[in-house]
Amino acid sequence: MRVAIFEDEAFAAEHLEKMLLSLEPEMEIAARITTVRKGVEWLRKNSCDLIFMDINLADGLSFKIFEAVEVKTPVIFTTAYDQYAIKAFEVNSVDYLLKPIPVEKLRRSLEKFREYNTPTKQSIDIQTLLSSLSNPGQSLRERFTVEAGEKINVIPVTDIAYFFAMNKATFFRTKSNKTYPVDYSLDKLSDMLNPKHFFRVNRAYIVHLESIANMNLMGTRSIKLTLNPPSDDMVLVSNSRYSEFKEWLNL
Repeated sequence: MRVAIFEDEAFAAEHLEKMLLSLEPEMEIAARITTVRKGVEWLRKNSCDLIFMDINLADGLSFKIFEAVEVKTPVIFTTAYDQYAIKAFEVNSVDYLLKPIPVEKLRRSLEKFREYNTPTKQSIDIQTLLSSLSNPGQSLRERFTVEAGEKINVIPVTDIAYFFAMNKATFFRTKSNKTYPVDYSLDKLSDMLNPKHFFRVNRAYIVHLESIANMNLMGTRSIKLTLNPPSDDMVLVSNSRYSEFKEWLNL
């Protein structure tokens, strides 16, 4: 089986390739593509059996590839965006993998590929996909209910500056600098929040765009965020989310 990997993060591409070859030693990695432009050029001249495609490439969203060239090859999307991953899966009907990718989920994706690898499953409706991604859906949370002593407070999402995890519990801090516990993990919250406004910068923080007061480069692939209201920790954009974060800033 010939596989192409569309991924701009060298470490992520190498890790995915190693996992694939551990599961399928005879698999051929036909290409590693890092940009939309190179992806279009490669697909016009080459073919393969399966594509693993990150939603965010070095020069933009990978969905632009489908606007420039017809893709009949089955695609498994990989992404750090929970909401985008779900929408890609709903319209594409092949599979998606949420980073970091567990090897067992990768194994199941390959099995699903073989199950669905029929001519009727190979065409991707890119217009439906783009439309779906531009409208994240109707299930996004608009408010959270929290208990404070004998009172019950309703906090609109628009009043929340950021969510954070601490001591195995999850909290959010409002723009008025009040902190409340919330009964959801950051993983769950990632699915509930509008990805245009909120971004999970690392394992412990999901921040609202408007809560970012300053951004400072710390080395070549790290960004220190100053939040408003101030956070209790130093908040760094993790290395694995660096490219997605920069893309998110331009949404």
